[in-house]
Amino acid sequence: MFQQDLTETVKYLKPFALRLTHNATESEDLLQETLLKALKNESKFTEGTNLKAWLFTIMKNIFINDYRKKVKRPTILDTTESQYFLNSTITTANAAVSGMERDNIMMIIRDLDIPYRVPFMLYYKGYKYDEIAEKLNLPIGTIKSRIFFARKQLKENLQDYRI
Repeated sequence: MFQQDLTETVKYLKPFALRLTHNATESEDLLQETLLKALKNESKFTEGTNLKAWLFTIMKNIFINDYRKKVKRPTILDTTESQYFLNSTITTANAAVSGMERDNIMMIIRDLDIPYRVPFMLYYKGYKYDEIAEKLNLPIGTIKSRIFFARKQLKENLQDYRI
């Protein structure tokens, strides 16, 4: 029953895959991956629920995960005559330069007025808006606006660090 319903749903999945990828070959690959994952996880599907929605969700998640992997993978252009694209996970960083940049950025942050710097640094350290508001005994709206203005000011002052 599951496999029969799965086969009937393919006609709806094909156009969705094509809309996501904008490429016929990639959409076929996405469709295959979706069907394979659905078959592997057949036991997780509850009979009587919406199979089509379940499959669309699987397809969308596969597409998003693949996209994230592609974005995170660095591509380096070799400027020699042959011009190869090299995909590499190894990058080298100049510790001295990055240390100087970090120090300069921290100096710019320290130049923020205290009412803006304190909430911004707490937010930067991972505190949530409500935690910051409670810690500083201020309304949450005030915290949100101060962090917004701190970020806006930093964006202006850090123009040199834009890539």
